[in-house]
Amino acid sequence: MLLGVDVGGTFTDAALAIDGRVLAAKAPTTPEDQSLGAMRAIAAALARAGRPAADVTAFAHGMTVATNALLEGRHARTALVATEGFTDVIELGRQARADLYRLCAAHPVPLVPSELRFGAPERIGPHGVLRALEPRAARALVERIAAVEPEAVAVALLHAYRDPRHEDALGELLGERLPGVHVSLSHAVVGTFREYERTSTTVIDAALSPLVGRYLRGLAARAEEAGLPEPAVMQSSGGLADLGSAAAHAAWTVLSGPAGGATAAALTAARAGAADALCFDMGGTSCDVCVITGGAVATTAERSVAGRPLALPMVDVHTVGAGGGSIAWCDPGGALRVGPRSAGAEPGPACYGSGGAEPTVTDANLLLGYLAADAELAGGVRLDRRAAEQAVGRLGRELGLGLEECAAGIVRVANAEMVRALRVMTVERGIDPRGFALLAFGGAGPLHAAAIADELELDRILCPRAAGVLSAVGLAAGERRRDARRSVLRSGAGLTAAAIAADVDVLAGVARDALGAADAPLRCRYDLRYRGQAFELSIAGDPRPDPAALEAAFVEAHRERYGYADPAGEVELVTVQVTAALPGPALALDAPVAGAPPGRARRPATFAGEVVATDVLHGEPRPGERLAGPLICELPEATLVVPPGWHGAVDRGGTIVLERRP
Repeated sequence: MLLGVDVGGTFTDAALAIDGRVLAAKAPTTPEDQSLGAMRAIAAALARAGRPAADVTAFAHGMTVATNALLEGRHARTALVATEGFTDVIELGRQARADLYRLCAAHPVPLVPSELRFGAPERIGPHGVLRALEPRAARALVERIAAVEPEAVAVALLHAYRDPRHEDALGELLGERLPGVHVSLSHAVVGTFREYERTSTTVIDAALSPLVGRYLRGLAARAEEAGLPEPAVMQSSGGLADLGSAAAHAAWTVLSGPAGGATAAALTAARAGAADALCFDMGGTSCDVCVITGGAVATTAERSVAGRPLALPMVDVHTVGAGGGSIAWCDPGGALRVGPRSAGAEPGPACYGSGGAEPTVTDANLLLGYLAADAELAGGVRLDRRAAEQAVGRLGRELGLGLEECAAGIVRVANAEMVRALRVMTVERGIDPRGFALLAFGGAGPLHAAAIADELELDRILCPRAAGVLSAVGLAAGERRRDARRSVLRSGAGLTAAAIAADVDVLAGVARDALGAADAPLRCRYDLRYRGQAFELSIAGDPRPDPAALEAAFVEAHRERYGYADPAGEVELVTVQVTAALPGPALALDAPVAGAPPGRARRPATFAGEVVATDVLHGEPRPGERLAGPLICELPEATLVVPPGWHGAVDRGGTIVLERRP
């Protein structure tokens, strides 16, 4: 019996995978201590299954603790140690504007203020030591750091990715002098070049690790008290790490929650026969989108979160503040806007009846008839239509709109935000989305799927049977994984099969040792560029690649991405990444073919500005059942809206596959 728990901004989901079945439960997220909501969701799922906690064989957890802390500016008092003369690198950055056309926009304030930045009297170049770190000077530096009483220390020295001796020496001295203070060393956190990004990532790791560590240790204590196994934690890369490693390296978990959804989406798309899919995870607070091509989730080696670069392997997810709880408002120019501010779990949308008074996307969906006022949503929430009318009505009067007109406008604006996010991941990268399926999940995703598909000219929608808790299912099925990356900068005569094999062997040892599995299968990626370029393209390859084949793959990828290739250009191998992974459990989650059929009803709903008498299915439709719009499917943890012009059927795995009528 496998357990996955995903903490969202509004709800916390727990999914139990038992002998091919999925039993799930939701509980409101508890922002003051997310572990409380997690344990409540787990208790509800176990009660639904009628099984004790002792039957759980594995527990995987996805969280937003690190993400929220970074967004909200909550972090430990952190000191930075950098090579003398380079302590201000986190403030200088890349000297690029925060926004090209908004001169008033500023980059976020560095997590480490200037008075907590310390220069180390040392210097390592790319080919060796230029100025040795003397023991006496190192001890004096550590004493100066101790005097400011930090809660965490980040050490990021020049070229430590090539030679970590000075970082290791300072780390050892800091550990002896400041027991209990978290220390992050850049070569252990990142391992790649580009000084600003490596320093920024190390600072984030140091600043968030004390907070994340306290949370995870508290969760582990609650789990042990309840009779559950120690939780593994989803990393931003899409693989699970043991709790101790995640607690020691919070930067690895900044995209923990979205990574679980991406993992599950890839499994669902594969079972539905969709090699290429746009994944659209809309929850209560935000919407996460990612792209599956050739059956694999796109990944990246660097991205920014809250305006701060993270140079780590992670699933390539783009997030916008458009969820069911996103608040609609009128801007100074009189335009209707939605998000990024959210009603969250407390008080939640106005229709939850918990004290919320501002209009949200969920309130609008209720007024348009897509949600039923007399039905109980997952998590035990009953909707209050009158409260939604009051909240949306106030905004409508401010905008000069009628009640239903304002509700329809809120949904259209929210859809536009999500379409924009999907275009960022496709059109802006040269990908034509029209040949992709749209895989919609999250509690609110299926509500908006058809409207999103219409806007992007997509002809196929996939709605998994566990759509509302799919991220939690993905956690239960996640692989155990560790990544090791190093910048090697090989070109010309140095780019040989023997040199690449030696790099891979070193990194394979690091990854397998960290995973604790000496024979774990390996996956490799090679970041290449034309010599003189500033950025690379990532190419998948074997642990023993032929350099000529790697160069050919890079040239083809360059032509596909940029529209041209340089036959005379010298190709440079910049970074090697080796992943050691143990596959997750194979979940055969076929839909049940027996049991009570879903209940049927009718209610008015608004489509294209017209109120239409709409069929409603309450419960899971069976495999083989055919569906046609206008229809609303009230699934156990989500609601699917099927407008006129769409039809489909349920496949054997319980996924609802919709297609546009020709």
